Order: sequence, then C-alpha cells, then structure tokens
Amino acid sequence: MTSLNSVKESGAVDVLVVGAGPTGLALALDLTRRGVRALVLERADALFPGSRGKGLQPRTLEVLDDLGVLGAVLADSANAPMGRIWQDGRPVGEHDMLGDADIDGPTDTEPHRRARLIPQWRTQEILFARLTGIGGRVAFGVELTGLDQDAGGVDAHLADGSTLRAAYLVAADGGRSTVRKALGIEMTGQGGATVAPDPMLVADLRLRPGALDRDHWHVFPGADGAFAAICPLPGTDDYQLIARTEDLDVPAVVAALTHLSARDVAEVRWASDFRPRAAMAERFRAGRVLLAGDAAHVHSPAGGQGLNTSVQDAYNLGWKLGQVLRHGAPPALVDSYEQERMPVAAQMLGLSTRIHRGEEERGEAGRQLGLGYRGGPLSEGSAGALEAGDRAPDGPLPDGSRLFDLFRGPHFTLLAVGTDAELPPVDAEFVRTRRIDGYEPYGKGIFLVRPDGYVGWAGEEPTGLARYLARFAGTALRRPAEPGTGGPSRA
Repeated sequence: MTSLNSVKESGAVDVLVVGAGPTGLALALDLTRRGVRALVLERADALFPGSRGKGLQPRTLEVLDDLGVLGAVLADSANAPMGRIWQDGRPVGEHDMLGDADIDGPTDTEPHRRARLIPQWRTQEILFARLTGIGGRVAFGVELTGLDQDAGGVDAHLADGSTLRAAYLVAADGGRSTVRKALGIEMTGQGGATVAPDPMLVADLRLRPGALDRDHWHVFPGADGAFAAICPLPGTDDYQLIARTEDLDVPAVVAALTHLSARDVAEVRWASDFRPRAAMAERFRAGRVLLAGDAAHVHSPAGGQGLNTSVQDAYNLGWKLGQVLRHGAPPALVDSYEQERMPVAAQMLGLSTRIHRGEEERGEAGRQLGLGYRGGPLSEGSAGALEAGDRAPDGPLPDGSRLFDLFRGPHFTLLAVGTDAELPPVDAEFVRTRRIDGYEPYGKGIFLVRPDGYVGWAGEEPTGLARYLARFAGTALRRPAEPGTGGPSRA
C-alpha cells in the first residue's frame, strides 16, 4: 500500500487510476512496467472481497500471461465443472455451463482454449501482488469527490480537501462511477438497459460438509422463473450462489430454492444484490479523462464477459498512454482507445444480453479470441494469412520458445515470416525484431505486432512501415543504412 502523503510530497504522478478492481489494477500494472508513474486511488479500505466476476476467458488468460501473473492464476483456478440439474432434491441431468467442455486442449496458435474459474477477489489479490512487487502504488481509503482539467492535466479533488494532479486520469470505479457522473457522461442501453426485470442475489458462502459435492456446478430451476445456481470456487472452501430473488437472506434463499436447508449454510462470507443491466457510456474519453471497465460498460453476468472486456480495456489503453508519456507519441494516439474499444464493448454487451435472455448459447464468441481491430485507426495492411487488426497467433520457435514468449513485455515486435525482404533498421527501444521461417498461421510477410498482441501493420514489403512506426514516438526510426554498411535487423 502507498501513503497518500508521500505521493503528495513527491508530486510524481503521470496517471491517476480511480478504482482498485481488476480493471484499475491491470492498467496500473501495465503502466508501471512501462515506467509510467501510476497511482491507484481506492475509496474502500481494502480490495473487493467477493467472487462476482469468476470466469476468465481464454483471451484474458493471454493478457494475464503478458502481465506476468498467469502462473498464479492457473494455480488457483480450474476449468468449469459440469452443471448438475436438480429437481425435487434429485439430480435429473447435466449441462455444459460454459459451452466449452468438449473443446480440445491447447493448440499451437491458441495456448488457452477454455475459460478458467477463479473468484474475483483472488484475481485482484494476484494483480495487486504483482503491481506492488514491481513498485506500483495503491492508496486505500481515498475518495475522489470531483475533478477539473485543462490542456496540461487533471486535478483530482479528494474527500480530505486535498488535490492531486496528473497528466491523465482513468475512471475504473465501476458502474456507478463517480468520475463518469462528474463528467456528465450518460449511459445508454444496449438491447434494453434492463436485461431482465427480476432482482438477483449473488453471495459467497460455505456449506455444511457433504451438503453438495464440489465436482459440479449445481443448478436449481424452479417454478415461475425462480432459479438458483451454486458453484464451487476453485482454491477455496467457498461456493458462489446466484439466485433470482428479492430476498437478501442467503440461508432462507438457499432453503427456498434448493433441496438444502438453511442450516446447511455454515457461513455467508459476502453478498450483494443487483438487477442485470446492459448499458454503455456515450463516450469513453473526455479530454484527459478516460473511462474503462464497468465505468464505461455494464454487463449482465451471463456469459462471463464483463470482467474480461474490462481487463482488455486496460490492456488496450495502457500501452497507448505509455507511448505518449514515455516515448513522445502524439497525444492523439489516445483517441484510438475509444475508437477501438467502443465497438468491442457494444459487441460483448449484445452477446451477454442474448445469453442472459436465453436467445444464444455460450460459444466461441465468448472466448474473445476472435476479437480484433480490423478497419480500426491503427490497423494498416495485410500479408499472408493475416490482416492488420487480427490477434497475432502463438506458435513454436526453433529454439524451443514460443511466439508469445517473444511478444511478452511492453514492446512492439517486428516479425518477418518466411521472407528475405530487407527491414528498415529500427532505432527505438520499444521495438524488437525477429525473423522466422514460414509459419502457416501467418503465411509470408512482415508483421508489426502491437504491445497488446494484435497486428498493427502488415505487408509483403516494408514500404510504409517506417511511416507507420513514426506514429508511436517522437523519432521511431533512424535513417536507413548506407549501401553495404548495414542489413536486416535481427533479434
């Protein structure tokens, strides 16, 4: 944890991140590893204690790999168990809850194929430990009450009467975002602002030993739309309860909607109520203030898209702020955050809403491996099997490492695949260059892979590459070598 007084004394903040949920922590972690001085402000006195967002999709697992926390996540997570359907106290069938039980294991291009279950509080603990381990800063018990901004930065006004100034401020403070309200940005409904009118209860609880097995995700459909599901949470002795009910008495809800009794609930560790909504902010940026995660889009929990879309917001934004603040890229680069992420958020909101209403099954789209930025403001060209904006596939390298090992870190990767085309000599610390023999998922060509793992530029020849790279720094490329004095840059 960080003393707010020490921050005030040093005055050294580049980016203020409001909210220490998965979005804010992932963003601060990405910024910190880039050498950007980030500070997370969290109104609560500690990290969020509940399991709410418990599913991590395959694309998010790739993001967490790059951020250096995948090992800890895999150690404390598990594949989703098969759903067991109950009626009148008897199991009557089974159901694949995430629609991925029949998916094969890892492939060369996709090292993660199935979602993993892990309680949100544990994901946050892992991100927090990594962030603080590399010198990142989180200040708890600090409430933002308002803000002002000018052409040079943002002044954040705090509840204790003090003010902090930063070059940028990012709202990661949830669906009821104080920052978004201070900016006057409205939320608009996607597929109907209220996904379903019925109130829902979510809780973490412990059951009497033997009350339910931990090998299944237990589902209890009832009459007139009544519903409860009790899922074991990996790495804990807890279960998560989700129920359609107005009652907030967890033991009573368990007794009413399942064959268990109230006495089978040994402990209620956390509980919250909500109404499923789908809404998106009218814009994700106002000057030097940006919205990310639930502050920008609110999802139904169905389909497990909310936390995942939010962490990927942070992953998209972090490298762009880093290029502006550390490498002299034009501030207009930050505009591409809204341009790229708003369509993705709208797509995922629509998906989670349709899943909640039973109009669509969970499937490939929910794994988010097919998301990309084709046609976006930073996508230019095509070559071989890929088009700019596509996710850059993983794959084996001759030395036993993998492409994702090559991509891991806060840099761009200039990848020449199956071609002898001469590459411009790159004189930028944020670009690494590598040649490899032909690899079918890429085909033949030159690919500039962005720090977030998407192809930014692609071509059969490097024409236009220098101009493209110059968008990301004050001076990205040195002059081409004189004939006979230099050659292709190699890792």
